[in-house]
Amino acid sequence: MVISNNDFFCKGYTWGFYSGSGAYSTPQAERSMERLASDGLNWICIPVNCFQEAYHSLNIFAKFGRTQSDDEVRFAIRKAKKLGLKVCLKPMVDCLDGVWRARINFPPEKQKMWETWFRNYTLFMCHYAAIAEQEGCEMLCTGCEMAGMDSQAARCVTMIEEVRKVYHGLIMHNVNHGDEMRFPWLTAVDVIGISAYYPCTTPADRSLTAMKAVWDAQVEKLEKVHEHYGKPVMFAEIGMRSISGCSQYPWEFRYDPGEKPDEQEQADFYEAAISSSFDKPWFRGYFWWDWKAVIPEEEKAHENHDFTCYGKKAEQVMKEWYKKIDR
Repeated sequence: MVISNNDFFCKGYTWGFYSGSGAYSTPQAERSMERLASDGLNWICIPVNCFQEAYHSLNIFAKFGRTQSDDEVRFAIRKAKKLGLKVCLKPMVDCLDGVWRARINFPPEKQKMWETWFRNYTLFMCHYAAIAEQEGCEMLCTGCEMAGMDSQAARCVTMIEEVRKVYHGLIMHNVNHGDEMRFPWLTAVDVIGISAYYPCTTPADRSLTAMKAVWDAQVEKLEKVHEHYGKPVMFAEIGMRSISGCSQYPWEFRYDPGEKPDEQEQADFYEAAISSSFDKPWFRGYFWWDWKAVIPEEEKAHENHDFTCYGKKAEQVMKEWYKKIDR
């Protein structure tokens, strides 16, 4: 199904990130997706995890035990379709040396290494683009928080052109917050996705009122992004852990044994972000981060202090908004 970039709104969530091989095609994963879909979703983002050895490596590969097989990916897409969800397929590359994928880069004297890297990345992306095309995915994400790659404008445009030969749905490219205006070549994609981990409180004030004020101002800035590129904008990633103070640094994923759980702060983050953005005509919605492919019994959900909203106060906030947003 091909849709235009003017007639959709993603009431979505990212599902199954880093699940590892074997997880997507299990009864537990089906139950997890069913539970997520019941929250009023109309879209789901399904990631695929692939790797390179280090930030300066040239080869991109699937890894046994950690990469979802093609059959599993197809199974998850088909399950989502059965649930009435539109699908964004999100192939992702991470570095096994632990360096953030945004740091993938090569020194000035070795810029020709980009040619080899982009050849491999394009093959990687076109492989999943073909799966997205065959399975009828409505959207494909061509990169996530990859500032080094995104600085190679001509090569990125060529990569997008190659992908479009294989895939005919919407192409979304995901840049990190702070990078929204850095890459002029983003006019080549259909939707500009942002990892919207914007700090929205201070130690002195973590109230919902404070969050809303910051989010209102941030959304005004994002309208300038839309005007700059002439493209709709969405939050390709957004969220925070259910930990006190995390609204000051929503991107933080590392565990600290001294952390204090706080479901209300996470719920207020959801409320502020959605209420500030859902009705903007240039805005195309959310893929919240992230819902696990295998979830525990609901009475144990509160033991999880990660990004997921499953079984927490934030889930109810999202559900109420998703079921009343008519876009």
